[in-house]
Amino acid sequence: MTIITKQAVEQAYEVLKTAVSHTPLQYDRYLSEKYQANIYLKREDLQKVRSFKLRGAYYAIKNRSKEELANGVVCASAGNHAQGVAYTCNEIKVQAVIFMPTTTPAQKISQVSFFGGDYVNIQLVGDTFDASAKAAKDYAKAYQMAFIDPFDDEDIIAGQGTLALEMMHDLAQKQVQADLVLAAIGGGGLIGGVSTYVKAVSPKTKVIGVEPTGAPSMQAALAVGHPVRLPKIDKFVDGAAVQEVGQHTLEIAKLFVDQVLSVEEGLVCSTILDLYSKQAIVAEPAGALSVAALELMKDEIVGQTVICVISGGNNDINRMAEIEERSLIYQGLINYFVVNFPQRPGALKEFVTEVLGPNDDITLFEYTKKVNRGTGPVVLGLLSKDKADVPVLLERMTQFDPNYIQLSEHPTLYSLLV
Repeated sequence: MTIITKQAVEQAYEVLKTAVSHTPLQYDRYLSEKYQANIYLKREDLQKVRSFKLRGAYYAIKNRSKEELANGVVCASAGNHAQGVAYTCNEIKVQAVIFMPTTTPAQKISQVSFFGGDYVNIQLVGDTFDASAKAAKDYAKAYQMAFIDPFDDEDIIAGQGTLALEMMHDLAQKQVQADLVLAAIGGGGLIGGVSTYVKAVSPKTKVIGVEPTGAPSMQAALAVGHPVRLPKIDKFVDGAAVQEVGQHTLEIAKLFVDQVLSVEEGLVCSTILDLYSKQAIVAEPAGALSVAALELMKDEIVGQTVICVISGGNNDINRMAEIEERSLIYQGLINYFVVNFPQRPGALKEFVTEVLGPNDDITLFEYTKKVNRGTGPVVLGLLSKDKADVPVLLERMTQFDPNYIQLSEHPTLYSLLV
């Protein structure tokens, strides 16, 4: 197996330097003060297609021969790779058929259409990236079209690595040495390119990969030494929700990635909101993974210089309500219950007076009256101002209904009722 080199990344950079944006490496004062470290953000959310994926897609397609491109190209993507392929094909006038999971946010689908114009045909197939990828490969084979892999391809990996070349050069200009570099892992193309280049120019710099807890495919592969197909994944962090990493990317991770962390989706949501409210940065879930990981490493990064790659900013505004909800649940500030209420006048008033604290609020109340019964179940959502108020709230809840159900402990019921 051929592993890409520093020279391969440099060669990719020469091809890409006039085609992609040299995105800024920004010192972040807010995060630096919060974590008592020197935090820099590599802003790939400011790339032409608002993610790093343009780099690999453009380089991989430009490296194909005219004969290979004669019938056009095919790719599969949850969104960002698709946008990179679409943009590239529109630029060089090559037809593309792009397969996307049916679960892809509408914002990403519309962006693919915008960037590709008349050169793109979008096919929505399968509930996961992997199902969509299988359909894309079958289509490419049937119609003799070039398949542009989203991550497990040497040109893709080298192209993604060019962002590391930029950021390490920019950091050197500031006469600063990086102690850690954090980047997201989906299929592994980004961490493959970044780790290859960073370790070549700065061997002492630690490279940390970050996965969502709901799709830890790189950790599963590293544990057994080969790619593993996860039986089930949480698709919320759609840009990194990959069931199986690539063989190439795994081999590179074995060599150059010092550690792989898992970040809970709720923490990712809190980070997205924090980035937006404090720094006016619009990060998609995968784009926020590296910054979210700082919370897990806060004790060990004090005084160190850390680069976080904001890998993308294609966040659908329609998802913000869900993002806020997940953040509140993660922080323990919003809780859902099934509570039995007495079927008599004044029961709700009694609950508000005797159970709710001064900083608690009802966000959901669905009451179903049962005939010929003394009590009826209520689906209840309660928002607390401070997590410390919750234990006392639960004590009062027990006095009101000793048999109440906390829905966070019953995921199936939660999905059904909330």
